[in-house]
Amino acid sequence: MLVTGASRGIGRAVATAFAAEGDRVAIHHRGSADIAERLRAELPGDGHTVVQADIADPDAVRRMVDEAADALGGIDVLVNNAGVFFEHPITEVSYEDWQAAWRQTLDLNLVGAANVTWCAVRHMSHGGRIVNVSSRGAFRGEPDGPAYGASKAGLNALGQSLAIALAPHGIAVGTVAPGFVETDMTSDHLKPPRGDAIRAQSPFDRVARPEEIATAVLYLASPAAEWSSGTIIDLNGASYLRS
Repeated sequence: MLVTGASRGIGRAVATAFAAEGDRVAIHHRGSADIAERLRAELPGDGHTVVQADIADPDAVRRMVDEAADALGGIDVLVNNAGVFFEHPITEVSYEDWQAAWRQTLDLNLVGAANVTWCAVRHMSHGGRIVNVSSRGAFRGEPDGPAYGASKAGLNALGQSLAIALAPHGIAVGTVAPGFVETDMTSDHLKPPRGDAIRAQSPFDRVARPEEIATAVLYLASPAAEWSSGTIIDLNGASYLRS
């Protein structure tokens, strides 16, 4: 199985969870080779590999996915986890910065994930599972990072479209949509006093742990989850309830 953005945060927890189940994992990173190699050495089991690519670069994506498939003898599970978030409030940034934020966010979070998926499907001749890591922001909006919310809403739509397109090929597609999770990407947001307000959004008065997201990803990738293809699982501790 291949996990993008696997060297830290949610991706690291996902890689660890799958390895604990006996899977061989391709750990993707963009520029964290040392961290990715340390994770590979720490994972239970053998046969894990590290692959590198800028997900926003289509040629690098194709090379990376092929390299992962060669090392693992194919790909049966893909987890599209890599993503970025840039703050760019519409009333506070320049036109140039606004365009750059949209371009960089969509190129990685949406188009990059779509490209990784296209490449991985070519290695799923016997069926497989694709799990996309979306966000609560796809539903409630991201006023300080609208490109992020839009990219994740697009990822949701991509997953549901492919759930229909790939079912005849034995490939199920699911999505998880976390709220705030304790990761490097959210560490600044979770510092007091802002972090206290974020934790209070949930009646549990906390944010998610990466391992909780990994548990849901593990389920969606399991044989038992085929009939849930096309679903989006909210993982936000009841901080945002949608109808």
